[in-house]
Amino acid sequence: MNSRLRKRFDELLEQILAELPEDLQELLQEVPVVVDDRPSQEMLEEINAGKNTILCGLHSGIPLTRRSVEHSATLPETIHIFREGIWEVAADKKGEVADRSLARQIRITVLHEMGHHFGLDERELRRLGYG
Repeated sequence: MNSRLRKRFDELLEQILAELPEDLQELLQEVPVVVDDRPSQEMLEEINAGKNTILCGLHSGIPLTRRSVEHSATLPETIHIFREGIWEVAADKKGEVADRSLARQIRITVLHEMGHHFGLDERELRRLGYG
């Protein structure tokens, strides 16, 4: 992904994060959002994803609903956002990406991964429209 497209993506992401309700913005002060072009090979292997898997985001760590004092020594949670996966999902049949479509997919991905933080599974997130 070239620097112009990366800048466009990152500006939309910042705008979307700024528009989130205050309580969700506070959550992001505790759970870092890491933005990369694509997931690492290790990440794909960890979730048993195939080579051609399109991954828009990934929540790593232990969700709030499963945490206990026994987890005090574990790594902190992280929300990963992947530009290329989101870009691919947002593209139309011609491969073009409108800002509106890109912003929508970024928002869906951010809320999807935040849902995992709160313990929601894939089925529950699909039911809510974030799947």
